[in-house]
Amino acid sequence: MSSTSRRSLLRRTCAGTVALAATLTLGACSSGSDTGAASTGPVEITYWSWMPGTQETAEAFNKAQSKVHVTYQKSPSSTEILTQLSNAVKAGNGPDVVNVEYNALPEVVSQGQLKDLGSAKDTVGLFPQSVRELVILGDKTWAVPFDASPQELWYRKDLFAQYGVTAPKTWDDFRAAAAKVKQAAPDTRITTLWTDDPAPLTGMAWQAGAKWFAVQGQAWKPAVDDAATLKVASYWDDLVKGDLVWTQKAYSPEWTKGLVDGKTLSYIGGPWSGGGIKTMAPDQAGKWGVLPLPTWDGTPATGLMGGSVFAVSKDSKDKRKNEAALAFITFATTTPEGIKARLGSGKSTALPAFTDVRSVAATTFDPAYFGSENPYTVAGNQVDTIRPGWVYGPVQLAVNAELKNGLAKVASGGSLTDAVKAAQQKAVAEIKNRGLNLAP
Repeated sequence: MSSTSRRSLLRRTCAGTVALAATLTLGACSSGSDTGAASTGPVEITYWSWMPGTQETAEAFNKAQSKVHVTYQKSPSSTEILTQLSNAVKAGNGPDVVNVEYNALPEVVSQGQLKDLGSAKDTVGLFPQSVRELVILGDKTWAVPFDASPQELWYRKDLFAQYGVTAPKTWDDFRAAAAKVKQAAPDTRITTLWTDDPAPLTGMAWQAGAKWFAVQGQAWKPAVDDAATLKVASYWDDLVKGDLVWTQKAYSPEWTKGLVDGKTLSYIGGPWSGGGIKTMAPDQAGKWGVLPLPTWDGTPATGLMGGSVFAVSKDSKDKRKNEAALAFITFATTTPEGIKARLGSGKSTALPAFTDVRSVAATTFDPAYFGSENPYTVAGNQVDTIRPGWVYGPVQLAVNAELKNGLAKVASGGSLTDAVKAAQQKAVAEIKNRGLNLAP
């Protein structure tokens, strides 16, 4: 679909942003009861998030029109917001709008905490397939994507050149480069395996063709230890056993120092990682770059690493609140004004999922830090290579916790292979424990 066609359809499917909020004539976007239809004054809605720039987004929306007022509440983290949401919904006072991560969405949906956003289906249909299919569960639309986060390799261009390492196209290339780096500088490694964060493993398994969860009829089929995942786990077990990579906690002082001091040459992250690198090493402009992640056969492919969505809690029952919530969500995810507000600090390289506003996002960050490799261009090119068909399961967070436990053991002789097998057992047990149907 062309950019012009997307914009035309967007106007026809409730994404006219501020004008819609100003009039609250979201007929095709309405849901819930009509209890507030006769209300006067601005419609008050609440919005919960933990992410930088989200308060600025709410403030920009409030300033742009007078018919809706968003009250923002900051949560400490992506994990804590889930606990807060669960407790609030149980008490009957959940927020109107809430951000959750892609991997948590099915779990929140399975617990009955969100409202079906079927009225936003046409708007969500404008997003890339790789993120669109993550918010459509059971033929219902449960959220609107904000960002797309293809997994990428952030690397020190100057040190790769110093050690004679070329950009790895395949994972075999990457292993050879890892050995070359260690031989040239014994106190240096090509990258780090995080021992407390399963996100990189999840993305690499996704890239390899893994599908950890599937729906068979009315039942869930977990396959966290499928062949593709075991292949990835075995590969990283070999790198660790060969002392070719560091094993450190994510974003720990040790890990950060290694990157800044040039003792760690690369970092497997997402598009948002660029802003963090610039903040962490502001005087290393021109030394850092970003590449597509190596693949198994050289064919472009990647998985997702991180990313978030906008959803509406089931406690948002008033029709006018629902309309206002959808107007705000549309503003935040699909408009230049919303994107500028979210990323206006110039410290983030998050890639919006909605294609038409990526050029606006790119203006908020000075790409000169990365030289000729514009992070928005590289990430944008990778979105279409995200493997389709991935499904996060209703017990994904329990699987993540089990993987985290297994990763913690890797630094002291444990294996990723064992961690993956334990995570599969956890998935089966949790599905049963929660009274969900388990496919044979």
